[in-house]
Amino acid sequence: MIWKPHVTVAAVVERDGKFLLVEEETDEGIRYNQPAGHLECGESLLEAAVREAREETRYDFAPRALVGVYNWRHPTKDITYLRFAFAGEVVGFDPERALDEGIIAAHWFSLDEVRALADRHRSPLILQCIEDWLAGRRYPLELLTHYA
Repeated sequence: MIWKPHVTVAAVVERDGKFLLVEEETDEGIRYNQPAGHLECGESLLEAAVREAREETRYDFAPRALVGVYNWRHPTKDITYLRFAFAGEVVGFDPERALDEGIIAAHWFSLDEVRALADRHRSPLILQCIEDWLAGRRYPLELLTHYA
């Protein structure tokens, strides 16, 4: 068996002191996550972050900085995730757009509310990414290179 990490992207979006999270159905029950998902064949990391935010929240996301790259191994599954988290802003919204299968709703939560939901986070990366963003971790998008 060949080991390989699952490459994912996440959008860290703060507006008026609240953070955008999605409520989703998972095999572990209802969980909360940033708008996030897997990198698809042929797309750049930035394209993936924009697409996932749109599909999961109906919001158009404009990445402005890289918050960090996170390597996390799920404690009960034989899966390692390599997450690229991007900070950015909402630049549009389409209320008619369908949400991805399994997504219940998008919510805006204060930091205290995000922390209060920690036992229902999909992974510890949700709060870590927000705390890193709050700590000022922002790296230029020019760090990333995509060859089509």
